[in-house]
Amino acid sequence: MNKVTSSVVGILCYLVGLGGLSAFMLFMGGWSFLPIHINSRPIADNTITAVTLNFVILMLFALHHSIAARSGFKDKLTEYISPALERSIYVLVSGLFMFAFCLLWQPLSGVVWSTHNEVATILLRALHVFGWLFLVAATFEIDHFHLMGLKQSISMNPNEGNQFKEVFLYKIVRHPIQTGILLGIWATPYMSLTQFMLSLGFTIYIFIGLYFEEKSLIQRFGDVYMDYKKRVPAVIPFLKIP
Repeated sequence: MNKVTSSVVGILCYLVGLGGLSAFMLFMGGWSFLPIHINSRPIADNTITAVTLNFVILMLFALHHSIAARSGFKDKLTEYISPALERSIYVLVSGLFMFAFCLLWQPLSGVVWSTHNEVATILLRALHVFGWLFLVAATFEIDHFHLMGLKQSISMNPNEGNQFKEVFLYKIVRHPIQTGILLGIWATPYMSLTQFMLSLGFTIYIFIGLYFEEKSLIQRFGDVYMDYKKRVPAVIPFLKIP
């Protein structure tokens, strides 16, 4: 594959990945001015069918992110595609899953919590927006374009930008991207059962995924990461849980 083709594929994958993530952020906000959001659709007629479909989407998402992140899968995939596009393909599929959550997630009947207090609503909305901004800022601190596969596809170097970095947000928590996601999915003045199932599923996946990611990071960076792990909390500032 030549550099032009690799760059075009990488750009397209980046746009789908970025578009899917942006759509998911807006979807989870429950913003009433949007035509589609987490609470915009009529309640599903069959609760069992709705829960089953939602669970299947969550499991497929989790399986993709877990399997595709393993080195054995990457090695096998790069037998068929350029190693420089491995991350781009991962981002492409992730973006498609984000769109799938927005378009296929089934609404459920019930409310977990709701507040009509104006101050509380403003604070929760602000925390929600802050969480997504925190996530975006964290991606740029460790090289956004490498994380999204764009840099590798353009340079044709699969290891481009692949270094350990301890920068501002990563001195507060080891996984600020996941911190941002947790704030984005839980900080809401109106938590429907529809959103609760998705938020809970994401939270369980995040902490299971981080367990394996930490093992991978220790294997890759050794004592450097072990020292970092001792000094910096995982996802909640000032809470040093291993």
